[in-house]
Amino acid sequence: MWTLRAAVRRGLPLVRVACSFRAGFAPDPRDRRVRALSTFGGQSPDKGSSLTGSGGGAIAGRGRKEEDEEEDEAGEEEDEELLLKRELLLPQGAQRVFLLHPDVKWGAKKPTLTRGPWFLHKAELQVAEAKALVHTLRSWSVEETMIVSTKTPDKKLVFGKGNFELLTEKIRGSPQITSVFLNVERMSPLTKKELEAAWGVEVFDRFTIVLHIFRCNAMTKEAKLQIALAEIPLLRSNLRNEVAQLDQQGGGSRSMMGSGETLMQLRQRVLKEKEIKIKKALERLKKRRHLLRSQRRKRELPIISVMGYTNCGKTTLIKALTGDAAIQPRDQLFATLDITAHSGSLPSRMSVVYVDTIGFLSQLPHDLIESFSATLEDVAYSDIIIHVRDISHPETDLQKASVLSVLKNLNLPNQLLGSIIEVHNKVDLVERYEPTEPNAITISALLGHGLEKLKTEIESAVLKATGKKLLTLKIKLEGAQLSWLYKEATVQEVDVIPENGTANVKVIISNSAYGKYRKLFPI
Repeated sequence: MWTLRAAVRRGLPLVRVACSFRAGFAPDPRDRRVRALSTFGGQSPDKGSSLTGSGGGAIAGRGRKEEDEEEDEAGEEEDEELLLKRELLLPQGAQRVFLLHPDVKWGAKKPTLTRGPWFLHKAELQVAEAKALVHTLRSWSVEETMIVSTKTPDKKLVFGKGNFELLTEKIRGSPQITSVFLNVERMSPLTKKELEAAWGVEVFDRFTIVLHIFRCNAMTKEAKLQIALAEIPLLRSNLRNEVAQLDQQGGGSRSMMGSGETLMQLRQRVLKEKEIKIKKALERLKKRRHLLRSQRRKRELPIISVMGYTNCGKTTLIKALTGDAAIQPRDQLFATLDITAHSGSLPSRMSVVYVDTIGFLSQLPHDLIESFSATLEDVAYSDIIIHVRDISHPETDLQKASVLSVLKNLNLPNQLLGSIIEVHNKVDLVERYEPTEPNAITISALLGHGLEKLKTEIESAVLKATGKKLLTLKIKLEGAQLSWLYKEATVQEVDVIPENGTANVKVIISNSAYGKYRKLFPI
């Protein structure tokens, strides 16, 4: 019992504690062999053979150090895997959802009417977005939707007495409904408990739905750790609710096994230790990202970040620009959660890197924004930004405002914000579309319309942002100048003059590369 308590106090998972119990009752024969060797002054076979002679101790020391470092790395990898283990957020299997949107008609939280071309009320658009979230989940469907007015969205039952009774009668009388999606950012545990007790089905909020979608779409370890970090506030909230229930039974405030800690304090500390470990793991991955950025910088590859509202067609556009058949866009919200880099070339044959980023969403839960802010920091190292808009969406103007708001909060350099190229995508879905923004470029990434004009605009912006020069250099064909230019610059055109064995070479070259060229091949 004392071993168990000590392990829990260090924050070890119970699986590993159980393993230590088994090891305690049945020692590994290898451990007995190691103890026997140490008794006679020998060395563990697992740590290298005992060495004699000049330098033997130093070699053995280096071997132990390298093995210890490998063990530390393996331990970190194991800890990261354990941090990613978590319970289900949503029930498995098919769900027939009653989508319920509280519409605040009065007070400070009353939404404003949007100014889009269709003049739809904001509530209807939020319901459409919530439907899209549900349809992203496998085997989930929206059975019915309802917009219900409320003056008390922050109260325990969300709705007033009359509307709440009508909703209870409606949901209780609809056996086909298996769950309710209450379209609010976050419910308190008490509200969730009360609503589920009244309606007889599980109730989910926007945070839980979006978090589950993030979990399903996260591919890399970094994205999974970021989601685990975003879950911490939810776990804390659930913990307070569970301990409050235990307090009612007289068990939540008692000390654990004579340690002086209550159950609440113990679990809070374990949760805090988990949060610290996740942040440390993310910091290690951040350093690796920094190394990759440095390598790109050394190669002087222009970096182009492609950003936009979720499902606006960012990935489809990158596939069209790069011709990368391995890129597989998906028509769903948050299909991309990991920042990915894809090489491409511009009309001048200049190589560039397109960076695909996470999509935005209005009313994206705050904790998720915070968790992914570190990933979005990579945008600050871009040379230009392409802002992709789904121009067929009825609330495209509001989506644009949401994206620009997040970009401004990232504290990006003014020069980078000024380099944004606005791209109006999906024009094939809007009859006779004409942009109101003077500098916007209209395209259909799916059909390939307008891509050549976009590539030309990207090239012009890259040259301006990076300070690369467009020069015509006269070289001698017998020397190494031409091969050097092909390696260090972008050669656009070679005009050979056979009479004197020279050529005029049109190149795009960076300032640093041009400086090296002049030193190596002085005029």
